[in-house]
Amino acid sequence: MALGMQDHSEIRDSELKELSNRVSKRSYGSYMLAMHLNKLRAYSGASIRFDFPVTALVGPNGGGKTTVLGAAALIFEAIPPRRFFAKSGKYDASMLNWKVEYELLERDSKNTVATRTASYRKSKWNRTGIKRPVLLFGVTRTIPASERTDLHSFIGGSFEGYSEQVLSEGTREAVQRILGKEAQRYLLVDASKMSDKKLYAATTPSGDAYSEFHFGAGEASVIRIVADIEKSPDESLILIEEIENGLHPVATKRLVEYLIGVARRKSCQVIFSTHSNDALAPLPDEAVWSCNNGTLAQGKLDVGALRTLTGQVQASFAIFVEDRFAEEMALAALRRYHRTMGVDLLGVAIHAVGGHGNAAKFARAHNDNPAISFRAMAILDGDMKDKVDQDKMIVAFPGDSDPELHVAISIASILDRVAAKIAVSFGLPVSEQTRVSEVIRSRMRTNHDPHVLFEQIGEDLDFTAGITVERTFLGLWAEEFPEEVEAIFAPVKAVMPRRSSKPQASLA
Repeated sequence: MALGMQDHSEIRDSELKELSNRVSKRSYGSYMLAMHLNKLRAYSGASIRFDFPVTALVGPNGGGKTTVLGAAALIFEAIPPRRFFAKSGKYDASMLNWKVEYELLERDSKNTVATRTASYRKSKWNRTGIKRPVLLFGVTRTIPASERTDLHSFIGGSFEGYSEQVLSEGTREAVQRILGKEAQRYLLVDASKMSDKKLYAATTPSGDAYSEFHFGAGEASVIRIVADIEKSPDESLILIEEIENGLHPVATKRLVEYLIGVARRKSCQVIFSTHSNDALAPLPDEAVWSCNNGTLAQGKLDVGALRTLTGQVQASFAIFVEDRFAEEMALAALRRYHRTMGVDLLGVAIHAVGGHGNAAKFARAHNDNPAISFRAMAILDGDMKDKVDQDKMIVAFPGDSDPELHVAISIASILDRVAAKIAVSFGLPVSEQTRVSEVIRSRMRTNHDPHVLFEQIGEDLDFTAGITVERTFLGLWAEEFPEEVEAIFAPVKAVMPRRSSKPQASLA
């Protein structure tokens, strides 16, 4: 199952919708709407849209996250091309004809989309650098201060800074929220009148002073990121490599929540790369793009799913589905299939990948990768049967509608026979089976959204948790309709692991 995706964020859905609407209405003076990577490293003809002002790039090591981040920076004057795409003579001859196209909102463009291009021809990059404030926070931000050459002038027993200043109120408040610690005693120290070298320092509650040389790597990174962002102009572009570096998972999530707030408050655009599910938790689906060896796919994808996709996990079989309910349904079906057909559950990975398109795409990509020794299938929702391709191990759940509705209708058709089981599963006495039947039938008549049906039934039955209702229905469906279960897995029966199988060794 896809772990880590159920975390709750303090960002309200209304705030996320407001930001998405701001992009769709093009309510910006400066904004990158999309990029098309005609040719750039492993990418050829790949496109990415920035439908939300905070975008996460997720993927395995070497999957192409930094390439996309660098492409976003490439068109802006503030970032030299060699920062991400340096050339080393004959050893980088493949750079010839690299090309990236951009769709941009630019100041004074009266809300029209400008098209710009950066290309590498002969021996240099050709671009018309756009003037826009760009903040870039690379992975070197978490290097210990004692190893940073730019801070060596602060080292010495008699050193005293040229000037000191306290953090701004906004910076202090943000740092406190992210790190969960009091930030009143931080100082920014200038080494000289030039103000070209800066060091952070602090004092303990008891008054003892200590410098950035004794900060934690994550602490220093957060302070620098927040302080620079708070000083940046509105509508700046903020690029962050591996946002979770040096941070506790909770701090990672809070940092992303802070960036969403910055997008609202300062109309900034943020793009960051990550390996962390915690960084994805506050974001809507459209804000997350997976990068995997030349392919780009939109949708909140569990990091574990990407590791499965590239064979970097111990696994014997992979199943890609559309959403969380489909994960639960696939698991219920697999457990039944395991008991009747001898399939080994150990090492089977089930992942929700955000829509039928991603599920089918990832199954194909997985099975076409000769470096991965275990196979994969995609199970689409029942209303996507026109997308089924059994030869490619792409199948569908039974029914012609949402899986939730199909399961509910199936259980309703045998309700007189299973009502007692349902009551017991809900922690109710068997004598309540008549009320259970009445509630289910009533909700089936009045429900307009199958995705909330199980929550509604639970509320009516003494506030039983929706997940309990859901799993009870799924378990009964798998037991009572074995022919539907067998139909799901029949096309892949020959490649599924048997009970005598062992998970494949990790390819990482």
